[in-house]
Amino acid sequence: MKVNYYEVLGVERGASEQEIRDRFRKLARENHPDRYNGSDKADAERKFQTLTEAVNVLTNVTRRRQHDSELTSTTSKGTADFAQVAKAYLAKGVKAYKEGDFRTAYENFDMAVKHNGQDAKAFHYLALAAVRVPSMARQAVQAIETAVQREPVNATYLKDAGLILKRAGLNAKAERYLDEAAKWDPSNIEVQSALAELRQGRADSREAGKGFSLFKKS
Repeated sequence: MKVNYYEVLGVERGASEQEIRDRFRKLARENHPDRYNGSDKADAERKFQTLTEAVNVLTNVTRRRQHDSELTSTTSKGTADFAQVAKAYLAKGVKAYKEGDFRTAYENFDMAVKHNGQDAKAFHYLALAAVRVPSMARQAVQAIETAVQREPVNATYLKDAGLILKRAGLNAKAERYLDEAAKWDPSNIEVQSALAELRQGRADSREAGKGFSLFKKS
């Protein structure tokens, strides 16, 4: 059954983008997995992921229109088939990734996104697999940036985008992604550590530049 993202967030079908974002922020604070004290942490994380998916769909004009259409009409069989095929490839990719076969995982995730180009999760997995395969840094960057485009309010995707771009040497963009991740998940140690390292590197570069300039003048 299709998830109704309006119901997930508890907003009306006609809610404005600002109302949707405000509602998400409230629910995100209340339902963040880090604040969960129960035994089923995985369930809390799944619920939080659904909230994130909801705000990303409903604040994107194209995806919201598609969601509205899916809620009011039956999805065509062809579209359903493509979605099922994508899920099958995604499952195979996850299995291969867990087994450490990153190239096979990459190939399956690549097929998943080709069958469903709106699946941010598949692009995220594609990036994680690509970064583990030598010579695929460019593909990793493209995949993680696409995942963020699909879900721009996903702290995990933003964090991984920052780390992957940092690893690729794209420090300025990496810092922007990490800054955004920190807004949504300020207590994440990995994000804070990477930001501190990037900022220290930038400060060191400025100091080195000053020294070089003084040396040249003398």
